[in-house]
Amino acid sequence: MSAPTVGHVDNSVLINADLDLVWAETNDVERWPELFTEYASAEIIHRDRDTVRFRLTMHPDENGQVWSWVSERTVDPEHKRVVARRVEPGPFEFMNIEWAYSPEREGTRMRWVQDFRMRPEAPIDTAAMTERINANTAVQMDVIRTKLERLAAERHAPNHDV
Repeated sequence: MSAPTVGHVDNSVLINADLDLVWAETNDVERWPELFTEYASAEIIHRDRDTVRFRLTMHPDENGQVWSWVSERTVDPEHKRVVARRVEPGPFEFMNIEWAYSPEREGTRMRWVQDFRMRPEAPIDTAAMTERINANTAVQMDVIRTKLERLAAERHAPNHDV
């Protein structure tokens, strides 16, 4: 019997906003429920320098199920990278994510690379979860892009108060 496959997804979005703004807003975990449409809450459990451990709780799914897990993120501000992993992986054997940010002429490229494997008893296998994550990532990245581009435009708009 061969080992279960590892899921791997690699997605990016170009955000027409300054690197510092994109970095600050997307690494403010407490505000993720305002930034992502899928999270109902984000509770900080522990901070230690550049590492934060937190609990994410999603909005109920189509069956009314509420999913929640603990993750840990370590930011590297100098290289504009983040490594994250699920501490409570739930239906995953493991879930590791790397976020990378790079300036481009039109703004900031934000990239998420996720590697994971589903547990054999999970309600969905690794291949199906790969498809689900790719689809959902496109939705969430578009939501984040829209919100951050709006925020960048508001911050650069001239003040018309007299």
